[in-house]
Amino acid sequence: MRMTRSTATITLSTIISLMLLCVSDVVPSSHSIIKTLPGFPGDLPFQLETGYIGVGELEQVQLFYYFIESERSPKDDALFLWLTGGPGCSAFSGLIYEIGPLLFDYSKSRGKRAVLKLNPYSWTKVANIIFVDSPVGTGFSYAKSWTGFENSDTSQTALLYEFLRKWFLSHPQFQDNPLYITGDSYSGKIIPMLVEEIYNGNKVGLDPEMNLRGYVIGNPVTYEAKDISMRVPYAHLVALISDELYQSARINCKGDYMDVDPSNAACLAALQNISICTDKIYPGHILEPTCALLSPQPNSSRTSMWNRRLVGDDNIDIVLSPLRSLSKQWCRSYNYLYSYIWANDKTVQRALHVREGTKEEWQRCNKSLSYTKNVLSTVPYHYNLTKTSLRVLIYSGDHDFAIPYIGTMEWIKSLNLTVFGSWAPWFVEGQIAGYSTLFENTNYDLTFTTIKGGGHTAPEYKPKECLAMIDRWLAYYPL
Repeated sequence: MRMTRSTATITLSTIISLMLLCVSDVVPSSHSIIKTLPGFPGDLPFQLETGYIGVGELEQVQLFYYFIESERSPKDDALFLWLTGGPGCSAFSGLIYEIGPLLFDYSKSRGKRAVLKLNPYSWTKVANIIFVDSPVGTGFSYAKSWTGFENSDTSQTALLYEFLRKWFLSHPQFQDNPLYITGDSYSGKIIPMLVEEIYNGNKVGLDPEMNLRGYVIGNPVTYEAKDISMRVPYAHLVALISDELYQSARINCKGDYMDVDPSNAACLAALQNISICTDKIYPGHILEPTCALLSPQPNSSRTSMWNRRLVGDDNIDIVLSPLRSLSKQWCRSYNYLYSYIWANDKTVQRALHVREGTKEEWQRCNKSLSYTKNVLSTVPYHYNLTKTSLRVLIYSGDHDFAIPYIGTMEWIKSLNLTVFGSWAPWFVEGQIAGYSTLFENTNYDLTFTTIKGGGHTAPEYKPKECLAMIDRWLAYYPL
């Protein structure tokens, strides 16, 4: 009998599944239930699991994860895979500063003693969440060889798909839970790619089948050059630059503020003036103080505005020496200091069951990753997914200068979806929490919303509003 292409695909998929099952039997995933944590008084009032799952060739890559069960109903609530951005920012950063059940208690933390407290607006109140340190080299994830540390958009996606399949093999009780792939910032590139991978895997019958329902992304990187380029019209929108300066840049640069012809003196001059107006703006939130410690690069072919990393990493993390007196002006980056103190404590690492000797120094955001950004734009992935029956939530803190919400709205509109619910405010405790729009295409629906007053990682700035947002969206209620 002649084998068709479809039959060959299914046969190959079956072989891969059997190989995966065999590998999982030989090298089981390693995980532990954590009852107490240094810095937290008493037993944890939620179920925390940490562990490693080996992925890639010969399981050279060991991805570390934190899994926290829903505080409401673990067997019924949705399951989130949360990917923190960067690339290279740790899962713990997303857990402790954004949507997890723990926070640092700054009023009680002193010197090298970091104290933890409960987060009343944790998303674990409505969902089970897997926080994974990805790509390899992030957080406590590591590789067994130097070659294993090579990363790219596509390789990270493939390894995360393998991670998730193996996680379900060791946690079959969650296989029927509605699955959402979630995250923010740079993970906005990885999430639609991973969702398409899962969707296609389900379609050809790969085991274990996942109950994929959709995805959620905050302030997403989508098409990096255009995302950054949209800082110019956003700066004009929020009165950081004048009408005259904006019009000069728009006309002379022809709407492209990234790939500028070096001979276009008028465009370069306009961008230089825009940079003068915006260089001291904190990219994570335009109303907060900037705490840059690095010197500017005036001789660069592009202004320093364009040389900043997407989430402003050059002015987010401070040197650990500020255990001495910090400046009189509070900066958000000071909040991040205790994550270094806590996560690098050997007692903490033993409590988390981190494998000894695998991590020389934990970093909140690893800026030395060997990472290739080999996918220019993920808009085509979003477009492909509009032909499915998935649900999508895209949210943006409207004070984010790193990835302005107007750029996100622009690519969403390019998907040619039908506007089902026009731009309208939604409320939390009687106050406007943001503005949302609903788009649809047959069985597919996409909700876009701003978080009023939110920054680049919106839950960090507006936790109450973001919990209300995700709770209502999961329950199919209007925001």
